[in-house]
Amino acid sequence: MAIESVFCGEKSSQPSDGIAAAGSGKLMLITPDRICYAGLLGRPLTREFGALTIYASLGAPLHVMIGNGGWQSMEMCVVPPDTPHQIATVDRRIGVYMIEPESIDMTRLPDWLSPESAGGSAALLPRLRDGFLSLTDGTVHVNTVRSRLDDFLLGEILPPRRLEWRMATVVNRIKRNPSDSVGAEEYAEQVDLSFSRFLHLFKDEVGTTFRRFRAWKRARNFMSYVNTNLNLTDIALETGFPDSSHFSHTVRRYWGLTPRDIIAGSRSLAVINDGSFVSTAH
Repeated sequence: MAIESVFCGEKSSQPSDGIAAAGSGKLMLITPDRICYAGLLGRPLTREFGALTIYASLGAPLHVMIGNGGWQSMEMCVVPPDTPHQIATVDRRIGVYMIEPESIDMTRLPDWLSPESAGGSAALLPRLRDGFLSLTDGTVHVNTVRSRLDDFLLGEILPPRRLEWRMATVVNRIKRNPSDSVGAEEYAEQVDLSFSRFLHLFKDEVGTTFRRFRAWKRARNFMSYVNTNLNLTDIALETGFPDSSHFSHTVRRYWGLTPRDIIAGSRSLAVINDGSFVSTAH
């Protein structure tokens, strides 16, 4: 049986910027605040992204199970951050838009995008599908939309989240360099806070613990390496994990498969990693 990745199903020989693979039908654009993926869906294993995630069918309906709920059939689905879920579709074609929650004001989202509205918006589905498909078939060049993905896919700019300035400083440093080994104690010292006050303020402002936030950012950053020639040990070190075991466990927790299986299932995937758009404000 062929190994399938969390999203895609083949391994790539394309360059890491992915531009040459426009039109291949599989594309992942990674920025510090968003991930846009269109292509094939892997096995429906449990995953738990730290991002607000929008799934859109590109053909056959989606089959979704969120948390402890039952399987549901729908064309579009919104999954809140840090929520275990499984997803499948008969034709394996899917569009995925992941929004980092610290970059948006979760209290001022459109009704269809709020965590209470898991079904999404039927009116938005055609726009989402057209956006995903136009990127994968090369009709729209990714360079023309990479700085305005919300407007391109959703038809609106989501309200930004304003963090307390010290927490915004720490958050943006981690987002720009997820593999940095700086610990919570050192960050607390850098922003002139006690360790306990720093951890409390971080959770209040960001909505999750410092440990969980950084673990997700590192696991997320792993996707930038799926088309490199590095071995797993080197990737673990590059992404900031202390050892291969911790690396494998964390990636599997968030993405639903081991790093080895994800890399083996990433053929023909154009990965475009753009670190220039960090929008978290203070």
